[in-house]
Amino acid sequence: MKVSKKIVLHFPARLVEEAIACRLAKDFDLQFNILKASIIPDSEGFIVLELTGEQEAYDQGIRFLTRAGIHIEALSQSVVRNEDKCTHCGACVTVCPTEAFEIEPPNRKIHFNHTKCIACGVCLKACPPRAMELHF
Repeated sequence: MKVSKKIVLHFPARLVEEAIACRLAKDFDLQFNILKASIIPDSEGFIVLELTGEQEAYDQGIRFLTRAGIHIEALSQSVVRNEDKCTHCGACVTVCPTEAFEIEPPNRKIHFNHTKCIACGVCLKACPPRAMELHF
């Protein structure tokens, strides 16, 4: 049975220069579509990708990623903003890889467009008042 799932891979610094996606294709016959990525040499990185293949090959590929030390998250989670906690400081705007946050010019309020959000979690760490929350 063929499966297709969207996942987020969080890479430790020691793995950011490894050809992980190529290994998934070559060793496990999985197709991948990179939806978003932030890979910086000698630093952490993440890739949001859609991974497609036979269920057994998919499971083997996930085991390979886990053994390599890559943290995997399903994209079935969502990020929401707690409006009571948000101070509109703008920290989220500078870190969001998909530009899901926009600044409203007249009053500098931050608008969150959840349809652009890929649930990578970067804004959760950047938000000083912890207004961004992860929901499953």
